[in-house]
Amino acid sequence: MKNILKKNTVCLVLFVSFLFSCKDLSQLNINPNGVQPETVNPNLILPTVLTETGKAFVNLGFQDIAGVVQHTQKDAWFSGHNDYDWGGDQSWTGYYDLLRNNDLLYQRSVTLNMEFQQGVALVMKSMIFGLITDLWGDAPYTNALKGEAGGADITPKFDDQATIYAGILADLDKASTLLSKPKTAYTSIVENADVYYGGDPTKWQKLANSLKLRYLMRISAKQPDVAKAGIEKIVANPAQYPIIDDASADATMAFVGNNSGDAWPSNTVFDISGSNYRRIKMCSTLLKPMQATNDPRLAIWAKKVEIPLSVDATLPAGTDKIVNGVRYLSPDKVGATPIDTDPNYVGLPPSVSQLPSGYNFNPTPGQTSVNPHVSYLNEIYMQAKGSLLKARLMSAAEVRFILAEAALKGWAAGDAKTQYEAGVKASLTTWGVASSYPTFITQKGVAYDGTLAQIIGQKWIASWTNATEAWFDYRRTGLPALSAGYAARRKALPLRFYYMRDELNLNKVNAGAAVDKLEVTANSQSDGKNSAWSKPWLVQGTGKPW
Repeated sequence: MKNILKKNTVCLVLFVSFLFSCKDLSQLNINPNGVQPETVNPNLILPTVLTETGKAFVNLGFQDIAGVVQHTQKDAWFSGHNDYDWGGDQSWTGYYDLLRNNDLLYQRSVTLNMEFQQGVALVMKSMIFGLITDLWGDAPYTNALKGEAGGADITPKFDDQATIYAGILADLDKASTLLSKPKTAYTSIVENADVYYGGDPTKWQKLANSLKLRYLMRISAKQPDVAKAGIEKIVANPAQYPIIDDASADATMAFVGNNSGDAWPSNTVFDISGSNYRRIKMCSTLLKPMQATNDPRLAIWAKKVEIPLSVDATLPAGTDKIVNGVRYLSPDKVGATPIDTDPNYVGLPPSVSQLPSGYNFNPTPGQTSVNPHVSYLNEIYMQAKGSLLKARLMSAAEVRFILAEAALKGWAAGDAKTQYEAGVKASLTTWGVASSYPTFITQKGVAYDGTLAQIIGQKWIASWTNATEAWFDYRRTGLPALSAGYAARRKALPLRFYYMRDELNLNKVNAGAAVDKLEVTANSQSDGKNSAWSKPWLVQGTGKPW
């Protein structure tokens, strides 16, 4: 019996081996429940590229970069946000993962002759590579995304920033052409797959040309002739190069709010502890000028302080009591400690101390503090989704402020005052307070005064929740004139991200060459060249921002 079983087993093994030896191994490696890259429809890839990019922009512009440009500050888990304590190991892996998905989207669209998807993929490629070089400096570009190709070099060279920006501008030109047809000329659009514009090629073309304006202004200090010619060409040919000229064409992504992965990051719906919401406060650097100009957006973004403070010299020594919702303190209780007694809004100063949760006499300092004496963000930021809770990738306000700056330089970009005022109006429209525009634009400090400081100042305010652009503007212009706080890691704002250790170790020659091209500053000497305070090519020799 044992011999019979052995013979049958051997025969079965041989039969199975023969059966499978007749098939190509690639056939056996197909997941019957998956979609293969070689056959995937681009419309299945598109939503992932768009949603993950949208989340990446919010994770920067509402999180640590909002701290850098002093839109917000945190009073718990604050060191990266307030003090630029970034640890020297900031990874770009997630961005290159996005680019690999986007490259598959593009390649499959080319194979299937789907021009709309090709154009969208080129816009997204430009946006993501633009973000990488803006954040780090030189980066893999020409030879990037080829690690899985046969014989490919897995240690790609780093392209210089001039090459990357030139490539971005060329891709955006190509995208604008691909997206220039009426919607009826495309046969492959799936509206639900496009979470930005619902499959509208005209709006995508506007985004392509608006991004060109962004990157042309980005390089304006280093390549002014290129920037001037490029911007003037777009402005002079609006039919060929339409732009995002009103808020209805803003590039945004709404949050679905079904789970923690697709909800607004500070929501208290899925974060039951409320920690993500509770620790974010509006920075006083932003709050005070908005108060001074009666800015209607302030009430949309922040709550009034829950319990105002009042220092009353007529009170007996040692007084500290709450009466009718106001906390009264005698002067001896305050002493020399800075205090903000504004009865409406109180912001958290930038990098105010090693214990920011204790600011303004908070009775419960610490990581789980609840500070009733500093303004929280508006309650809309506790929600998982909402009409104003969007990733904001590019806006009409940004475009108008770019053109106002170009006009101020004397370039043929329209009238600077008209463009500036249109930028202010577009931002108010975005936040649902357009009716306040006629009064707001006449306020002292808002009424046009012909200065770059005012244009960039209003652009900085308008970039709320998309603070990354404000950082790049600050780096390029030194405006607004922001100062690092008391407890900041350096006495100046940072300029770039650190190259991550894995890249420095695994791609040593190419990464090392990129580091060597960084310019050491007085603020970066203790880090060496790979410092957040070293200057990349974009600001070398410009004298900016400091």
